[in-house]
Amino acid sequence: MGTLNFPEETFVVIATGEQAKTFYVRSGSLEHDGDWAPGNLADEGPSGKSPPERSAKDSMEATFSKQIAERLYAHSHQGAYERLILVADPTTMGEIRPLLHQEVSDKIVLEQAKTLINSPVEDIEKSISQ
Repeated sequence: MGTLNFPEETFVVIATGEQAKTFYVRSGSLEHDGDWAPGNLADEGPSGKSPPERSAKDSMEATFSKQIAERLYAHSHQGAYERLILVADPTTMGEIRPLLHQEVSDKIVLEQAKTLINSPVEDIEKSISQ
């Protein structure tokens, strides 16, 4: 039995502008569910107008943030989760947050602007337990 104090089947997304890892809370611990990689970044583009000073890397990260927000909505709408923990580096969190559908926002039980993508599961669990 793990030590996480979140209900079973809470969906956890750990993200950066370049990748995301998904987990579910099961038996008080995180169970890895999968990895999300950016889709077709060239064709999708970020939401809204890009400032002229935005680099290609920044634009791709913003596009992936949009894709994360869209996937979270699709998963929520399909009933894949009732509660969400969203952890992303501060820049990515700033990109994702305004793009989240109200249906997704209403399910967030914890949000952290931290870079944990390369952290071991134990460190992720410790961070979201605090």
